[in-house]
Amino acid sequence: MIRSFLLCSLFFHFIWLQTGLPASNKTNRGRPPTTITKGVNITKPGCQRKCGNLTVPYPFGVGIGSGCSIDPWFDINCNATFNPPKPFTAKGSLEVIEISDSQMRVKNLVAVNCYNQLGNLTMQNPSLRISLPPTFTFSDVNKFTIVGCDDLALISGRDGSNFTSGCFSLCSAREDLLDGYCTGIGCCQTSIPKGLQSFAALLGSVGYHTDVWSFNPCGYTFLAEEESYTFHPSDLQDDTFKNRTIENVPIVLDWVIGNISCTEAQKANAFTCRENSICTDSDTRLGGYRCSCFEGYEGNPYLEPGCKDTNECESSPCDPQGFCTNTPGSFICSCPHGFIGDGKKDGRGCIKQTSPFPAMKFSLGLGFGFLALIIGVTWIYFSIQKRKLIRLRQKFFQQNGGLLLTQQLSSNDGSLESAKIFSAEELEKATDNYSEDRVLGQGGYGTVYKGILSDHRVVAIKKSRIMDQSQIEVFINEVVILTQINHRNVVKLLGCCLETEVPLLVYEYVSNGTLFHHIHNSRTTPWFSWENRLRIATEAAGALAYLHSAAAMPIIHRDVKSPNILLDEYYTAKISDFGASRLVPIDRTQVTTLVQGTLGYLDPEYFHTSQLTEKSDVYSFGVVLAELLTGRKPLSTETSEEERNLATYFIVSIKENRLFQIIEPRLLREGSLEQITAVAELVKRCLKLNGEKRPTMKDVAMELERLRKYNLRSDQQEENSEVNMAFTADQQLDLYPVPANPQFSTGEYSGQYSLDTQFLLAINSPR
Repeated sequence: MIRSFLLCSLFFHFIWLQTGLPASNKTNRGRPPTTITKGVNITKPGCQRKCGNLTVPYPFGVGIGSGCSIDPWFDINCNATFNPPKPFTAKGSLEVIEISDSQMRVKNLVAVNCYNQLGNLTMQNPSLRISLPPTFTFSDVNKFTIVGCDDLALISGRDGSNFTSGCFSLCSAREDLLDGYCTGIGCCQTSIPKGLQSFAALLGSVGYHTDVWSFNPCGYTFLAEEESYTFHPSDLQDDTFKNRTIENVPIVLDWVIGNISCTEAQKANAFTCRENSICTDSDTRLGGYRCSCFEGYEGNPYLEPGCKDTNECESSPCDPQGFCTNTPGSFICSCPHGFIGDGKKDGRGCIKQTSPFPAMKFSLGLGFGFLALIIGVTWIYFSIQKRKLIRLRQKFFQQNGGLLLTQQLSSNDGSLESAKIFSAEELEKATDNYSEDRVLGQGGYGTVYKGILSDHRVVAIKKSRIMDQSQIEVFINEVVILTQINHRNVVKLLGCCLETEVPLLVYEYVSNGTLFHHIHNSRTTPWFSWENRLRIATEAAGALAYLHSAAAMPIIHRDVKSPNILLDEYYTAKISDFGASRLVPIDRTQVTTLVQGTLGYLDPEYFHTSQLTEKSDVYSFGVVLAELLTGRKPLSTETSEEERNLATYFIVSIKENRLFQIIEPRLLREGSLEQITAVAELVKRCLKLNGEKRPTMKDVAMELERLRKYNLRSDQQEENSEVNMAFTADQQLDLYPVPANPQFSTGEYSGQYSLDTQFLLAINSPR
C-alpha cells in the first residue's frame, strides 16, 4: 500500500514539474557537419580568448554583453571568483567544460535520494529541471541514466520534442551487479529524442532501499553523454554523486546559429558563413544552421576573411626524394627525373630507376606466361580426370550388368520402349548433383531424390546403399520385368543407371505424399473421408493382386506398408518401393529368403520360417487396413503394452466386442456400421497367423470393391430419398405442415433413421 502511494505521488509530482516547462513551436531543419578545421582567427579582434582553462572560439565570446559573441545567447559568463576562473552559460548555471565546432559540453547535475536502514530519507534532492537557450538542444548522444538497486525515475521534455519516458533499476544482491553494463540491474539507461531543449526528471524508490541498504543506501539519476559514463558496482556507494555533479561525465549540447535555414538567412542578409565555407541546416525542428570550412581549408568560418587554404606541404606529405606542390584545398606529389612512383610518403614514394631494363614489359610477359601455364596444366589435369571418370563409369556399367541389360532390351524387339538406360551425368544434372534439397525420403534400402530430366519430366531417383554382385543377373532380370508392369496403381519404373558404384532406379514422380502421412494427419486433411479411404484401399489391393497374379512373373512386394503407398495429384493410390521385392517363378508358391520388412507390418509366419509367400503381403496389407480404420500407428511406444501392437490390439478388440471403441470417430459418422464391420472382418482374416487361412489379394480386392460399390449405391439411394421427401413435402405443405424440430427436417433426417444412426447418436452423446 505504501509503495503504491509512493508511485502515485511520484507520478503527480512529475506531472506538476512537467506543466512548468515552456512550450515551443519551432520548425525542423537539416543536420550540420560535425567537424570544422580550426585556424588562427579564433575570436573577434580585441576579445578575450580564454576563460580559465577553456578556449572560447567565435561565435562564442567571453563576457556578458561584451559584444564578442554572435548573439547574447552565445556569451560565456567568466566567473573570476574561482581560481582559476570558471566559464558558465550566458543565462544559466551550467559550467562549460568544452566548446567544439558543433557541440558544447557542460558539467552535469544529479538528483539523489539517500535512506537510512529503516527507509527514512537522510538526503533528498529528487528532481532535476534544466532549460536551454533557443539556439541550444540536448544532443541525442546523451542518455537518461539511473543508478541504484531500488529506484525508478521519470523524465519528460516539451521544448523541441515532446516526450515522456522512464527507467527502473533493481537488484537484490551485490553479486547480481554486472561491471560495465547498464541494463537495469543496478543501472538503467534510456534514450532521449533529438531536438530536446528542456526536461524535468524526478527520482523515487520502490522499497526505500531497506532491502539493499547494506550495499546501496542511495539512488541517483542524471542526463549524461553515454560514452563518458561506465557503470561500476562501486558507484552504488560512491560519494561523488552526492555533490550533485559528476566529474568527467558531461551533458552534450548541440548548438546552431539562429532559427532559420541557410537559404532563408541569405535572403534576409543575416548570413554569417564567410568565404570558402559551407552552410549546413540543422536537423531539428528548431531550425538554425552551422558553417564549416571546405576540405583543405582552415580558419573560423564565421569571421572575416573566412577560411584560407591549408598548405599541406608544410607537413611533408611527400617522399623525401619527391616534390610537394600545394593546390587550393589539396596538394600534388611528384618525383624527380630518374625516379618512378606516385611520390607520396604513404604511397609508393619515389623509386630510383637503376637500369633501362623494361621491367613493366617483362613483368607483364612473365605474368601472362605463368597464367597460360596454369591454364594448360589445369586443362590437362581435368582432361585426365574426365578420362578416368569415363573409364570408371564403363567399369561400373559392366560390373552392374549393363551388357546383359542391353542384350535383354534388344532381344525384346522394341517391346520395352518405356525402359531406358540413363547416364550418370544425366541423373546428376537432374538432381542438382544429388543436392540435400532434392531428398524426398530415406529408408533402409537407400535414398530417394527428386529429379527433373532434360525433357522436363519430374521423376524419383532411388539411390541404393549396397549391391550384392552375386545377384547382378537376378537384378537385371527383375529390372526388365518391373519395367513391363503397367498398372495405374503401381509406380512406374522408367529405367535405371548402371554407371555408378550402386545402380540407380528411376521411377515416375508421385506428388501428394504417402498414405501414412494422410492417415496420421487426418485432422488437417478434410478430403480424407470414409469413401476416399475405401477407394484408396481398393486401389492398393487391386495393384497388389495384379503383382501377385497378373504380371509376367508373380511379384511379392515384401514391404507393404502405408509409407510405401503414395498418392498422386488426384489422390490415386500408387504402390511404390520395390527395393525388397522378390520375383517368384510361376511353378513355385513360396521362396526361402532372408527376412526383410518393417516391424509392425511384418508377417509373423514369414518372420519365424523365412518362407516368403504372397500371403505375407496379405498380412501387411491387413495392418494398413487397420491403420485406415483406427488412425493408429502399427507400433507405438507411447501407449499401454496392450495397445502397442496394432494388429494384436485390433484382433483382441474384435473378440471382446470393442471394435467401435477403437474405430476413428470420423468414420463412424461417415460410414455405415455394416461396411465398417465388413472391413474389420476382412482385416481379421488378413491378420490370421496361419498364412493358408488368409484370403488372397485378389479376394481382398474383390471384397473391397464390393463394399465400395455398396457405399456408392447407398449414397445414391440417400440422395434419391432426400429428393422424394422434399418433393412430397412441397406437395402436401398446406395439409401437413413440416415439424419445427430441426432434428427431423428433410436435410438431416432423409428418411434413414436406422439402428446405425441410433448407435452413432448413443456413442457420441454426452454421458
